[in-house]
Amino acid sequence: MAAKTIIIIATSIMVTKASLVPAPVAIAPAPLVKVGDYDPHPQYTYAYDVQDSITGDTKSQHETRNGDTVSGSYSLIEADGTRRVVNYFADGVNGFNAVVHREPAILKSVPAVPVAPVAPVAPVVPVAKVAHPLPHPYHHPYFSNPTAFAFHQ
Repeated sequence: MAAKTIIIIATSIMVTKASLVPAPVAIAPAPLVKVGDYDPHPQYTYAYDVQDSITGDTKSQHETRNGDTVSGSYSLIEADGTRRVVNYFADGVNGFNAVVHREPAILKSVPAVPVAPVAPVAPVVPVAKVAHPLPHPYHHPYFSNPTAFAFHQ
């Protein structure tokens, strides 16, 4: 009987708490902001060129846009020394198209750096192992007979 009473009370508490949960609220999307300086026919041209002789970083790019048509090219030096050149073109009809080609490595003569002579290394002399007598592992002043506690191997 007491178990039924507890179940009824617990059930009524859960129903009461469940009815207090607020219903989900729909959030309205943010209103679109009207941009006042929209250009229906954008046009730009940009280019850059990096030639760093210290780090060896060599790359360049140029691009031109006229409305929905973009064309350009970029190049860089690959890890194996070859030069990769990519020419690309994109428009609303044909999509993005790229043509990639590689140019052979350009070997530059690097001046030889003189190498300092290496000093001879002293031979390594092996060190002989010396057996040291170890104190008994269970030696303690409170034990009257420390050998009685030693484990025999």
